[in-house]
Amino acid sequence: MPTIKVMSAGAVKSMVAALGAEFERESGTTIDYNFGTAGALRDRVKGGETADLVIVSESAIAELAKLGHVVAATATDLGRTVTGVIVREGARKPDISTVEAFTQALRNARSIAYTDPKAGGSGGIMFVALLEKLGMLNEVNAKAVLGKGGFDVSQIVADGRAELGTTFLSEALPVKGLTIVGTLPGALHNANTYTAAVHTKAVNRPGAEAFLRKLVAPATRGRWSEAGLEPAFPA
Repeated sequence: MPTIKVMSAGAVKSMVAALGAEFERESGTTIDYNFGTAGALRDRVKGGETADLVIVSESAIAELAKLGHVVAATATDLGRTVTGVIVREGARKPDISTVEAFTQALRNARSIAYTDPKAGGSGGIMFVALLEKLGMLNEVNAKAVLGKGGFDVSQIVADGRAELGTTFLSEALPVKGLTIVGTLPGALHNANTYTAAVHTKAVNRPGAEAFLRKLVAPATRGRWSEAGLEPAFPA
């Protein structure tokens, strides 16, 4: 039975896994999933690890293409996700309608979960930059509960180990026991695009290309949206 190795960022895990299961049934191909943070996967590829299909942030794919690790011509945008604020189900929802209100919510929270930027997660790196911009990095880090990735952050909040959390909505939606408060307000609003490309040393390039076509089939656009990801490919 043919196999393809897929290295994928966690932000698009729900859709990669769901469409991957269908692809396996339809094609008879087995998918070897390797999920992780975009930064960690980028570094693994740069370090010499090979795969058939690599799915990381748009900027990481551009870097890998420049270094010759992925085939630039195959780079395909999949979806965009935005950063949101989450609390445990049943908890009071803080006001995050303005930058000022969000700042106050951060100050009021007894504990705040976000992805450890050292793990290479795009969400954590972006949130640290945001905190530096607000001049709140030290204040928030004094009560931070760091997760290995967005799903971990979501689970931390759902379990009550942190009062407030921030992560990509696509990583929060699959976790039970959460309430999504909303997206970051005003100038703090951000989106991150995730892109796929075939590795230059792909063992099963035809299989990787076939799975990529499955991921961006126009009929899947509604499902990407339901998963908290704005489709980044044509209808």
